[in-house]
Amino acid sequence: MKKQLHLTAIAGASLLCLAVPAQAAEFSAAAHDPDPLTPGSFSLHIETGFTVPLTAPQSQNFNVGGSQTIKALWSLNRYLSLGPAASFTALQSSQAQSEVGTAWTIGPTLRLQRPHDLADDAPAFNLSPWVDVDAMYVRTGPLDRAGFAVGAGVAMPIGINRTFWLGPFVRYSQIIQPDNAVDGYDAKLLTFGVSLEVGTGVHRAVDAPAVCLAPPVCSDRDGDSLLDANDLCPDVKGPVSNFGCPEYKRLTVRQDKLELKEKLFFAWDKATLEAESFPVLDEVVDALNDNKGFRVQVEGHTSSEGTDEHNQTLSEQRAIAVLTYLQSHGIPQERLSATGKASTMPADTNTTEAGREANRRVEFVVQFNLINPRSN
Repeated sequence: MKKQLHLTAIAGASLLCLAVPAQAAEFSAAAHDPDPLTPGSFSLHIETGFTVPLTAPQSQNFNVGGSQTIKALWSLNRYLSLGPAASFTALQSSQAQSEVGTAWTIGPTLRLQRPHDLADDAPAFNLSPWVDVDAMYVRTGPLDRAGFAVGAGVAMPIGINRTFWLGPFVRYSQIIQPDNAVDGYDAKLLTFGVSLEVGTGVHRAVDAPAVCLAPPVCSDRDGDSLLDANDLCPDVKGPVSNFGCPEYKRLTVRQDKLELKEKLFFAWDKATLEAESFPVLDEVVDALNDNKGFRVQVEGHTSSEGTDEHNQTLSEQRAIAVLTYLQSHGIPQERLSATGKASTMPADTNTTEAGREANRRVEFVVQFNLINPRSN
């Protein structure tokens, strides 16, 4: 039985390992919200967990065991899916020299879930609670029995394409004892663990590059298949999904700003940049060098702690410190400006420490593009 428990633990770890390579980059501004999923979409569900017998005589004869379930589902609509399921459960005997209790099951399953194709800005779009019910044919030892199961869980997508979903689940199963059974009591089991879903994912429409009719109006200087009229970085190659700009590790090029993926850190209540901020600012320098047309305004923001005068001064000094760093790394002064916003434009609430931390930030606003304005 120890081997069975080890295999269950290994399978659970494997679900996590399979999910890691599926992680995707930040959502691209060029990609639209997911298209509605059509009936017939396929998904494979793998559930790995631990099983506990709830009632006698099973709870007297067996200890905690392991369970593995596989479900192949086809969607009936955005909310309902139907398909076959198969599972194997093994319970460790509580008595020495006794055999392991096993149960093999197959049967249909019906699942109700929150749709997987919600818009990116939908509230908690990335959570998909679900419930399902199984009708089971059960094989326990030499006996054939009937049973049913009811499960519930919540899944979270991994990656922009939502091909992989991962989350916890709990399932109640009841194996019905026939009238001529020795003990006459149904076997009632509770399983909890991790579920991995692998599906067809969602489709997103991506803005296509304009058709070139008459050069040089439709030129493509950097040769990345995106015309200069639609290319935010016309002098350096980048994918269409990122408006023709390179994909950076620590920031994303937006139409109106350079959006940092990591925070800038300063000494407490001072305008002195910490060393851990330098790699982020170095990438800002790279982005500005890649697109000579960007002119940015560095904005300093604070939380609401302290007086308005102090916050205004601190936000201005921090913005100037960042501007000075960019200048010292080769960005011309005429492309930069700095301003302090104090606590007038909070990004989050100021009633919690996490919110106040989010409000202490520096933003790089693209005031205008000198070379290549983007038209919608």
